[in-house]
Amino acid sequence: MAHVDASVFERRLRPIYDSLEVGNNKKALQEVEKLLKKSPTLTCAHALKALALLRLGREDESNAILKTITLEKTSDDATMQVLSFCYREMEQLEKICELYSHAAKQYPGNEEILAQLFISYVRLDDYKSQQYAALQLYKAAAKNPYYYWAVMSVVLQGVRGPESSNNEKRNLYLSLAQKMVEKMITENKIDGEQEVQLYLSILHYQKKYAEAFSFLEGPTCQKYFPGAPVSLKINLLKLLGKWAELNQLLKNLLLTDRDRWDYYQDYIASVFELHRISEVDENGCNLMDNCQDFLCQLMEAERKKVRGPYLARLELHKQMRANNLNAAELLGEFSDLIIEYYHLFGDKPCCTLDISLFLSSVCLEERIILATRLLKESGITAASLPQGKLQMQKHICSLQVSRICGGHINLGLDHSLALYTALKLHYENGFSAFGKELLSTDMGPSDAYALLAANIMFDLTLTEKNSKYLMEAVYLLQYVLKNSPSNFHVKLLLLKSYHYLGCIYGAQQIYDLLDIKHIQLDSMGYLHCALLSQYGHLWAIKSVYETTLKFFTNSYKERLEYIAMSYKFGSFTKLVEFMDFRDRLWNSIHYATISAEELLLELITLSGGIQQNLNTFKLMSIKPSEDRISWDELADNRDLSVVINWDPMHIIDKCKETEQSFVQQKEALRLRSLLLRITASFIDLLHFPEKINTENCLKTNAVITIQNLKNNWAEHFSRIREMNYEKPANQFLVTLLPSRLHSMLTLPYEKFITLLSEFTIELYNGNLESNRIEDLNAEVTKLESICSNTIENYNKSDDNLWIYRNTNHQIYGVIEILALYAFVLSAYHEKYSQTSSQNIHNKKAKRKDSKRHDQNNSNSSAASINDKQRLQATLDLMRHLKQQLQNCYNSLALWKTPTTSKELEKCMADLSLRSDTEALILNDIIETFKENHIRVVTDLRNIIKDKIRMVNK
Repeated sequence: MAHVDASVFERRLRPIYDSLEVGNNKKALQEVEKLLKKSPTLTCAHALKALALLRLGREDESNAILKTITLEKTSDDATMQVLSFCYREMEQLEKICELYSHAAKQYPGNEEILAQLFISYVRLDDYKSQQYAALQLYKAAAKNPYYYWAVMSVVLQGVRGPESSNNEKRNLYLSLAQKMVEKMITENKIDGEQEVQLYLSILHYQKKYAEAFSFLEGPTCQKYFPGAPVSLKINLLKLLGKWAELNQLLKNLLLTDRDRWDYYQDYIASVFELHRISEVDENGCNLMDNCQDFLCQLMEAERKKVRGPYLARLELHKQMRANNLNAAELLGEFSDLIIEYYHLFGDKPCCTLDISLFLSSVCLEERIILATRLLKESGITAASLPQGKLQMQKHICSLQVSRICGGHINLGLDHSLALYTALKLHYENGFSAFGKELLSTDMGPSDAYALLAANIMFDLTLTEKNSKYLMEAVYLLQYVLKNSPSNFHVKLLLLKSYHYLGCIYGAQQIYDLLDIKHIQLDSMGYLHCALLSQYGHLWAIKSVYETTLKFFTNSYKERLEYIAMSYKFGSFTKLVEFMDFRDRLWNSIHYATISAEELLLELITLSGGIQQNLNTFKLMSIKPSEDRISWDELADNRDLSVVINWDPMHIIDKCKETEQSFVQQKEALRLRSLLLRITASFIDLLHFPEKINTENCLKTNAVITIQNLKNNWAEHFSRIREMNYEKPANQFLVTLLPSRLHSMLTLPYEKFITLLSEFTIELYNGNLESNRIEDLNAEVTKLESICSNTIENYNKSDDNLWIYRNTNHQIYGVIEILALYAFVLSAYHEKYSQTSSQNIHNKKAKRKDSKRHDQNNSNSSAASINDKQRLQATLDLMRHLKQQLQNCYNSLALWKTPTTSKELEKCMADLSLRSDTEALILNDIIETFKENHIRVVTDLRNIIKDKIRMVNK
């Protein structure tokens, strides 16, 4: 009968499960309500109702049901699974552990429950509890996977657990894990390659490389892991210093695979390690001669030429010179080897990158001579055009190498324009001759000419300080994109160009074309998403932020499940990779930055009634006393190589540039995070003091939190100014744009927030300084002046497009400060307007008055005030703010649309005879800049309009 009841209930629950699975939560709720009327005691149905309510956003109702079910301490498998879904979506993973822990006590030998308990600990990274649960599992069901779950849990305690920094504890855990596996080896209970790999990794962690090598070559590994990648052996030979054996192994590998660059690198490294011991081998032959002969043998092995041995010869030449050996005598002149390589592989797009790998090993003068030789070898002169596709690619390669060597840096205006014109003609000729019959997914063979031309025009933009050159580059790139719609290199340069010109509308269009998704939202987010917060383009920001944050939150949950699945399938090597990947994503500085910016944006754009705004603020769950960012673990996941460039290597230090930009981005995040927390602390002080502290003395803790944040704010600004960070030079189109840090240092963020903090504390304590209101009003007036003066200077500029981006940054920074200030004042007004008629602080006020009477001489500027006076002080500030906001609103109406030079209309005329196409592109670009400005002004004025309503009391 029980079986019949179970099947009946399962049949009745099925429509609810189906509705939840397809996302029809409303229907699921309706179905579960019907079922509960018939079976009110069915616990699983209550759990499903809680899940449906949770997904409908009715969290309070869901929590109430979950609390009731939890008190019942159910052990029903179906109910526990539904509860697990609820807790996972609520990010309360510890409650899943409690759920299955209780069930395991009720059913001590239940394999399924213990397995779920183990996985629940996996999601929390509770390695010790994992180990205990795994051993319980192995005791209940003696299966190999469960035993190795316990082994892996011990390993993780040693390498990632809270005691991993203690070498003694680390070694203890790893030794225990090693003994656990060796016990299974002795008992002949190993039955899979993953178990063998786990043992090898344990030996690696302990740096027992000799044991690992012996095991790798031993019978157990040969039997259970016959397909072990040769890279394992190569790495162990390197770590053990067995260079002769490594050398011979790599020679054998290269004879069968002549194009493996990683093998060549290790092979040449082994040659030099052996050379440090002796210049000759065991047969008395010179090692360098042997290496050269071997490479020549590989070059001549087959008719088909492969790049590997030729690149290896260049690497050998480079390493010999680095070790003060006569490379020229053995191999010939370096430039001759480069020329030979160019003749063989110059028609391949990868040739430029290949050659650039070795240019840093020669001086600048030699590079320039080499670049000149390559240009001559291409066979193309100023008066000739490529006669074939292969010759065109070689010409492109020589031009790219020339730029890398600095050939385009010191050209004058006329020479640069002449080169730009020649590159445009080469592009158009190549497109006409070789690009007509291509698929829409193919890149045009001559597109690289246009990319080079765009970089040259950016150089001119900086040297001449005139936007028209970069606008010409934009026109050219848009023209190329129309011909090659799949060329992402063109899209990326366009994205950079639009950002440099402050045209977010154009940048957003290109960003949409790039179709950036998944991990690219993190690795490439710096190109667009991270820059949006400085402009105030609300229409673009919200959608991009939402997509980015959704990726991070979903990805973290997915990675938890991947880690759980790795245990289930015994993929222990993948397990560590997933954990590292999860940690890098979770600690991504891009994620932390966008999270803070999204909350600040929400505060800035609050537009409803005060109670609605306060409710919205409460739902944001900002905790001022908590710094949720793990500063020491922040990861820089940017892919800075994604935008192709051929900028001079003697000018650009990419490593230094990357490091400096990361540090500055981190400093900017500190200030933005503090700005968010300080603003939240002002609101919490009056409306939600329970959020600030957990102790009884609410007032003291709330005020102390604001005081501490104010001190941190001042300290960070002081330290940052002492560091004197330099803005990125923006010498080239591909270099990084400045972070938000510099605009925050330029605008009066520091002083204004400090004054507002002091005003808030004094207002709350009832001892307002007599000049505090005047100081705040003066700062507001100063901010309005910055806004109006910035717009006035912009309108007077002969080339307002040149300063458009900085103008936008300045104006939005001012509006951001004033918008936050308006929300804070409206919250103060709401609080004191409710309590001004009451006299609940009279006794405290009298006591303070008596104390101040004795101290009047030393603190004569402080005035004791009651709630009515607090309200009046707030109103005075709001009235002044309203007037200044109105002035900003009027100033924005005077902000002119950026103009483009009439000469720019000629820039497309020499590209082709399709004037209709060129006119269309030109018109689209001009309209893009106009539309961008209209949207900027509209969004900013709407923010101001909302704040005027907010402070209109």
